[in-house]
Amino acid sequence: MNCQKTNKISKVVLSVGDESGIGPEIILKALCSSQIPKNIDYVLVGSKKNLQNTYKYLRSLGLEKLANPKNFKIHDLEIATSDNDPKSSYGNASFQYLTNAIEIVKQYPNSALVTGPICKKSWYLAGHYFSGQTEVLAKSCGVKNVGMLFTAKSPITGWRFNTLLATTHIALSEVPKKLTTDLIHSKLDLFKDFCNTYTDKPSLKVAGINPHAGEEGVLGNEEKDWLNDALITWNEKNRSIELLGPLSPDSCWNSSIKAWNDKNAEKHDGILAMYHDQGLIPMKMIALNYSVNTTIGLPFIRTSPDHGTGFDIAGKGIAQSQSMIEAIKAAVEMTNNSRLLNTH
Repeated sequence: MNCQKTNKISKVVLSVGDESGIGPEIILKALCSSQIPKNIDYVLVGSKKNLQNTYKYLRSLGLEKLANPKNFKIHDLEIATSDNDPKSSYGNASFQYLTNAIEIVKQYPNSALVTGPICKKSWYLAGHYFSGQTEVLAKSCGVKNVGMLFTAKSPITGWRFNTLLATTHIALSEVPKKLTTDLIHSKLDLFKDFCNTYTDKPSLKVAGINPHAGEEGVLGNEEKDWLNDALITWNEKNRSIELLGPLSPDSCWNSSIKAWNDKNAEKHDGILAMYHDQGLIPMKMIALNYSVNTTIGLPFIRTSPDHGTGFDIAGKGIAQSQSMIEAIKAAVEMTNNSRLLNTH
């Protein structure tokens, strides 16, 4: 696939995710929003029947601000289901929607992928042993170095808030085993390339692994034994980057709160978190519904709302769609900036 882009984005492909969750609802809500870009070809990948039924049902609840599926292109996939094993059926369907959506995006250079939420347990029950959509994307595109980055643009200041994860969907006990100098360097390389699309001299922070970043070995040895040196050696090769860390994780995001709310506050361009919840808790607390999950390092832009399937509120018509709206907006903005794409 030729990833050098000469034209603005023309197509956004949306895989609906797990249909027993809120994915179809938030997509229909987002697609009728005045906030999303117009003059773009939106293609939905999922069950046409389910989307139509969702629309009719939500309308019966009194919801009016909904996109009618008949007004959009739908790549219709009717996956066989089983009443005896519905969770597995929904898991298999959402997996097929994703893999088909990926193939569609590959065919159109000026396109982006926006994915609805999936249930990892349902994937496992259906025999799809991936820990998340990021891992499927990496394998499908033959890319080893990808990054799970959470980004949000403040509606107050316009500042873009970025948090990249060094490790993703793994158990907390596995984190110290996975973290290495090479991994940190590869993630910082991705982060630098991403932030360079917005500024020539990014300012990056790195959270420590242990409380108080190890307190010089009192609370953990990883920082003292190798992480400090890993950051120094990377920064020596990337002198245009202001790199701070490892910083105490409990205060690393304090400046992010100020930058999100105050136009005059000191700004930074990104924070590298060591593991999933270390980065996601402050991201969601600060950015709320404006946070977007994006996979960097792919040959196309992929974004997703920063929340799960919402099984507990599915079918009630109360799911918020702001994160899906932000995911669509971010996908368009990033795809229009071709420097974000991995052209290798």
